[in-house]
Amino acid sequence: MQTNLQAALLALSLDRSSTAPLHAQLTEALRALILDGTARPGERLPASRDLAAELSVSRQTTLTALDQLIAEGYLAARRGAGTCVARDLPHLSPPVQVPADGPRAEGPSALRVFQPGLPDMALFPHGTWARHLDRAWRSPDPGLLGNADPFGWPPLRAAIASHLGAWRGLDCSAGQVIVTSGSVETFETLFRALFAPGETVLIETPGYAPMRHAAMTAGLRHQPLPVDNGGAILPAEALARGAVVSPSRHYPLGVTMPLARRLALLDWARRQGTWIIEDDYDSEFRYTGTPLPALAALGPAQTIYVGSFSKLFSPTLRLGYMVVPQPLLDRVRAAMARTGPRASLVPQPALASFMESGEFAIHLRRMRRTYADRRAALRAAILRLLPGRVTLPDDPAGMHVVCHPGPDWGNRPDTDIAARARAHGLGLRALSAYWPDGDGPQGLVLGFAAFPPDRLAEGAATLARLFAQAEPGKASVRT
Repeated sequence: MQTNLQAALLALSLDRSSTAPLHAQLTEALRALILDGTARPGERLPASRDLAAELSVSRQTTLTALDQLIAEGYLAARRGAGTCVARDLPHLSPPVQVPADGPRAEGPSALRVFQPGLPDMALFPHGTWARHLDRAWRSPDPGLLGNADPFGWPPLRAAIASHLGAWRGLDCSAGQVIVTSGSVETFETLFRALFAPGETVLIETPGYAPMRHAAMTAGLRHQPLPVDNGGAILPAEALARGAVVSPSRHYPLGVTMPLARRLALLDWARRQGTWIIEDDYDSEFRYTGTPLPALAALGPAQTIYVGSFSKLFSPTLRLGYMVVPQPLLDRVRAAMARTGPRASLVPQPALASFMESGEFAIHLRRMRRTYADRRAALRAAILRLLPGRVTLPDDPAGMHVVCHPGPDWGNRPDTDIAARARAHGLGLRALSAYWPDGDGPQGLVLGFAAFPPDRLAEGAATLARLFAQAEPGKASVRT
């Protein structure tokens, strides 16, 4: 393990343009390390030859500096033990700990029951993942040590293509798969590659706020796509250069786009000569039947498919991907060249072997069974404890449920309920807040995937008490 002294020595920089001799500069720098406590009494310094090599100076320079500090009493030379910081330095006092200005670094905050969008990290296969990570880097493939392809580690791209063929019905090649650091980078790259500043893109409203912000940052105009129980509604005379949709499961409403509407959207893209970006963020988690085929499986020539491992595996992995039609690959590569690849190469070979081994599919099936049980437990608790307060559509998919106002909801804005819930340790969100101006219909978004059934039941009981205690507000409620 590298000590503070070793790190400080590696960071030393000698000014060769200075009039001060190099040995004098080195003497002063070493003396300062001793005085400020970085070099502690009794700590051993590197051999003069090694120190000279690290600093790119002659060995005589380091010997002269060390001899000077030995003569001053700061260092002691011992036969067989090398050169150490003198143990008896009575004029030195322990360094004073001065608090740094500014805010303290804080650790992660505790999860709040009903916080949406999170997988259960307790289900993460830590031991299995550690084994794949160790195997990948204990004796790394030579390709990992060279210039990385900005599109990602080829075996991982192949594993993703195979997974999408089995789970999402996509017939794509590994060469079409591009690994990214997550959905935000994916959207930023696609907006730069596909569109020019000032062009219009259709975006679902409500929708994924970071994606909408990425479009604005790219200088694009975004036209709202309204959403009803059948997903995004394509305007009759839509004139735009592209559209971003989540047909398999809209966030946060949880609705699915029917086949007729999907085909109409693809037909519009063909006629307009434009592109559809499909955000398919958690479609593997469908608890009745098999996952619905992706839009990109119906129209691969018009659709860019966007996926992420944040919901499937771990949000800390910071890996996502896109599947790009062949004619767009050069444009995407050029767009990525402006920033360079942002996806870390370190986890990519481990994830590739994890997927190739079949353990990834086993993990997904386990998560799907667990989340189905938690969804059922939450629904049962809400129907038992909040009858009349809310209505709960039977949405057999995803990682959250949406509660709509029931006849006994009262005149309580959902933002007020969410604020009260947060004060009582709950992490549910107001549905209306997902609209850009916060003026959407009333409702509550409750995540269930990250919490065991007993905590979900306790959360539902707390929410029921809040409804019973809340005073009716004066604001009108639009449902």
